[in-house]
Amino acid sequence: MALFNRKVTTAAFNSEPIRAAAGGASQIGEFYTYSVGSVEELALSIPTINRARDLLASSIACLDLQSYTLQWTGERYEEIYVPGESWMTRPDPTVTRNFIISQTVSDLFMYGRAMWAVTSRYANGFPATFQWLPQSNISTPGQNGPQWFGNPSEIQFNGMPLNPENVVTFLSPTQGIIFMGRRVINTALRLDQAAERFASNEIAAGYLQQTKDSEPMTAEELGELAQGWSAARRTNSIGALNGFVNWVSFDQDPSKLQITEGRQHSALELSRLSNIPAWILGIGIPGMTYQNAQDSRRQLYEFGSRPLAHAIDERLSMNDVLPNGRHVKFDVESYLGELAIDIPVEPIVQTPQGANQ
Repeated sequence: MALFNRKVTTAAFNSEPIRAAAGGASQIGEFYTYSVGSVEELALSIPTINRARDLLASSIACLDLQSYTLQWTGERYEEIYVPGESWMTRPDPTVTRNFIISQTVSDLFMYGRAMWAVTSRYANGFPATFQWLPQSNISTPGQNGPQWFGNPSEIQFNGMPLNPENVVTFLSPTQGIIFMGRRVINTALRLDQAAERFASNEIAAGYLQQTKDSEPMTAEELGELAQGWSAARRTNSIGALNGFVNWVSFDQDPSKLQITEGRQHSALELSRLSNIPAWILGIGIPGMTYQNAQDSRRQLYEFGSRPLAHAIDERLSMNDVLPNGRHVKFDVESYLGELAIDIPVEPIVQTPQGANQ
């Protein structure tokens, strides 16, 4: 039985826009100034990272936000759900909640930090509306990263100062992958580029060789011969050579030329970087199976989505966003289902016959 029951009311929506005379605030909403970081763009060109980001963003952005207070029952705290603020349905009136949450998750995943600008406030001073700010346009002179040690005291948006009091900074429990995964991302990019070069070659790999009885050719003449042979084969699959030149094809397995094994290992490394089980990302692992779709949803949330979801809802529960004693959280139960929460199901790992137990 509750020892006390405190009535909670929400603030009336009597918002007042944030007046921005100059500085970085004047850039907010000017989308022509927004950009995607070059490192982020390269990282997202890798299918494994792109899929990991999409799974994390979609799994969190689809969740509703719930508002509650904590009430002591004599043995534990009980969550008492209360009416939420208007921004819990749509933080940014100009876009959907799914959009702003997914972009926030993406920044947390890529950079380890995300930011919302407060664009209006209630009559009681608490934020009423927000707008997401891309991290590629943000700089914090007091913190250069890659590790973020707290809310920045200086914030610049497109090189112009912002008032930190009008910015909500979300901090990820882990560093952004573009910082801590720089080496594995570069390796994956090089492997993909090597495979692309092989795939773009329209003829079999090999070389032209003069016969012993032919007159020696200069390096320039050999180059022209090779270029002419390559150009002719692109337009006609049938080639013709005289008796003084032979075509020698490289005797290699196509899978080796496409670096299949190396790219598979790179994909596994990227799944570890993303904190998402490889089989959820579509990476085949011999001997591993899973039982049902609920298990995949649970593991995606447990290993990947949960830390980022908590980073968002705990930040939105702080006293500069909500009154003291008010909290907000994502409705995870409806996403996972009771079975996935109450009866955890682990993946079945089948040991190959003859392997050490």
